[in-house]
Amino acid sequence: MSNSPRLGNISPIVPAGSDMEKAIAFYESQLGFLTIHTEGNPVTMAVVKRDSAEIFLQKNDDKHLAQGTAFRVHVEHVEQLYEEFQAKGGEMIHPNGQLEMKPWGTTEFAILDPAGICITFYEFSK
Repeated sequence: MSNSPRLGNISPIVPAGSDMEKAIAFYESQLGFLTIHTEGNPVTMAVVKRDSAEIFLQKNDDKHLAQGTAFRVHVEHVEQLYEEFQAKGGEMIHPNGQLEMKPWGTTEFAILDPAGICITFYEFSK
């Protein structure tokens, strides 16, 4: 058994825009996350979680910061997740982010959250 360091999941802190209630509602109702922690009254920070993915949502009024933020989430069964989001209307799917296999060996799609953050959900192709 090795005692070598092993990295685990990351938990990004992302700018959620000025309307935290709208951001939290989106992550819960559209993406299936649960809110596991909030701070402030009114809320200025929230932690949302789905399976082992955690995202820290931070109130931030700078639209340019949010629109320049992107991150990737590794998923098992990415096709089923895409279908789940499509069944909810699919409005969050990025206009250029439809489900497809990429030349670098992943099947992926991207969504935009209400603040403009681009989140790509991907799975290594089999």
